[in-house]
Amino acid sequence: MTKTIGVNGITVSYEVAGEGPWLVLSHSLGCGKSMWQPQSEELSKSYRVLRYDTRGHGASSAPPGPYTLDLLAQDVKALCDALGIEKCHFAGLSMGGMIGQTVALKYPDLLLSLTLSNTSSCYGPAALPFWETRSNTALSQGMTPLVAPSMERWFTAPFRAAQPVLMQQAMQWVLDTPANGYAACCMAIAALDTTARLKELTMPVLVIAGADDAATPPAASELIHAQIPHSELLILRSAAHISSVEQASKWTHAVQEFLTAAVDGAMK
Repeated sequence: MTKTIGVNGITVSYEVAGEGPWLVLSHSLGCGKSMWQPQSEELSKSYRVLRYDTRGHGASSAPPGPYTLDLLAQDVKALCDALGIEKCHFAGLSMGGMIGQTVALKYPDLLLSLTLSNTSSCYGPAALPFWETRSNTALSQGMTPLVAPSMERWFTAPFRAAQPVLMQQAMQWVLDTPANGYAACCMAIAALDTTARLKELTMPVLVIAGADDAATPPAASELIHAQIPHSELLILRSAAHISSVEQASKWTHAVQEFLTAAVDGAMK
């Protein structure tokens, strides 16, 4: 059941399923908590799964920007505090992984483990025009022009051809994203720069990449993995940017195994 709660000056839409240790799922730019449906169904058998719409997305508030990754991380902490979550596992994909890195650095005592999927730790000045263009397109033309390029980034061509119903759902995720929220999140992402600090992380970390991901290539995940000496790296074949959808069962199984090992390690 979808619920809403007021935290950090906004209303957040969220769902909780299952019992056990808390697992927070944070979605990609232009998506929403519904992208985690396959994972929620499976992981809620062992975990209390919290999935939420990020500020500026889905049914959560979309106040005017600017947003920062620090602000989006504060939203996570405030949501956890409001729900009485003292410790949790956190899994984020793309923007969700950027939020996860920021949460881990700002609130390390909150996280039992961290899964970073299809994400990056830095873009740099050269990427700024790209993010400005996407932000300006959303503000001036709405979300429709962003649908087709998103599908091409998110999924491989064979998967798009084989999954027309799912593609319709994914296109709707983009259309359901408030344009000003999308634009503000684009500019928050543009300022991402956590690479040098990732060595500070001490919780178990799983890094997942899609072999065919052009948006956050495997090299970005390899850099994150190299910066976190105790991390694990998994590269999923036949997966582009939204690997948790394109390779749902493999993604979920990998996270299940990682979380089991993280829990076992914490109990020793």
